[in-house]
Amino acid sequence: MEGWDPNTKSTLTQIPLLTTKAGPRDGAAWTLRLKEEYKALIAYTQMNKSNDNDWFRISAANPEGTRWTGKCWYVYNLLKYEFDLQFDIPITYPSTAPELELPQLDGKTQKMYRGGKICLTVHFKPLWAKNCPRFGIAHALCLGLAPWLAAEVPILVDSGMIKHKDDATTSTES
Repeated sequence: MEGWDPNTKSTLTQIPLLTTKAGPRDGAAWTLRLKEEYKALIAYTQMNKSNDNDWFRISAANPEGTRWTGKCWYVYNLLKYEFDLQFDIPITYPSTAPELELPQLDGKTQKMYRGGKICLTVHFKPLWAKNCPRFGIAHALCLGLAPWLAAEVPILVDSGMIKHKDDATTSTES
């Protein structure tokens, strides 16, 4: 954690680490892992809300907990930019991190793969590998998606690649 800002360190230390090394094909062990994932997500969400830093909503989209959907948002210049968030849990999870997708931004930035998958290879994937199986979905959001949004949304807004929903409404009414 050397080189991280104190806020990131503090946030990360408050997200519970996971102990069960299990993926979607591991039956009862996956159920235990899923319970740990939910506990970590609840802790992270509560911490964000208590720090007035609420920035996502997410839930399992299927009973198996292998497909997740939700919303995430980023506030820039006092305007809230909201995006759909989705991802699948890889079969090799937790050895392999989930590929977080923001489909609305597909093709709008070079730091994204086909289908709206955000680029996390250089900074996040080695960190995930080093901390497997202790990291989970909450950690992927904290150390993967949050910094990606902070780096990319201002550039996308300033370049005109994305517009605030109020601007889009105004321009269509004119």
